[in-house]
Amino acid sequence: GERASGAARPGRWRYLPLGIVALAVAAVFATGTHRYLGFEALVEHRGRLQAFVAAHEAKALLVYMAVYVTAVTLSVPGAVFLTLLGGFLFGWLVGGAAAAVAATIGATGLYLVARTSIGDALVHRAGTRVQRLAAGFREDAFSYLLFLRFLPVVPFWITNLASALFGVPLKTFFLATQIGVIPATYAFAVAGSGLDSVL
Repeated sequence: GERASGAARPGRWRYLPLGIVALAVAAVFATGTHRYLGFEALVEHRGRLQAFVAAHEAKALLVYMAVYVTAVTLSVPGAVFLTLLGGFLFGWLVGGAAAAVAATIGATGLYLVARTSIGDALVHRAGTRVQRLAAGFREDAFSYLLFLRFLPVVPFWITNLASALFGVPLKTFFLATQIGVIPATYAFAVAGSGLDSVL
């Protein structure tokens, strides 16, 4: 009996990351925090944001990256807006770099959650779309993942999950994601750096 309960314990613990993510997603939507990831919030808080960045640039950059990582890990819509915001607040060079690094860390967070606890449930939720990716990952994981990052024909979060579920090694996932997000990230950061004149 003792051995059986010890064996069951790891099975329960593997769902802990899922529980944390589910609670965090529920909190984001229940509190309305997701509404801050849009242009209306930027227009409303623009002056305060720019003043904070001017006074505490390093701290602001870390807060920005933490918000970005959290949004991507929780698959909360708003990554494009956050990339534009990075260019707007920090300039295209620094903002683009921060967004690319944060997107990669956030994607890796979701990848790790999927790999440890929620693979089967998420494959079922994502359906045949994820299954179609399996062959590409088995053939050449790095090149296929790089292609999916350069040309996002599949939603970012599905690519993150599929990579974990179909056995893409962590190092391959991290490198292909980091390289693959750079073009689109910098394109949006450059666009974001010109938002001041539009606003």
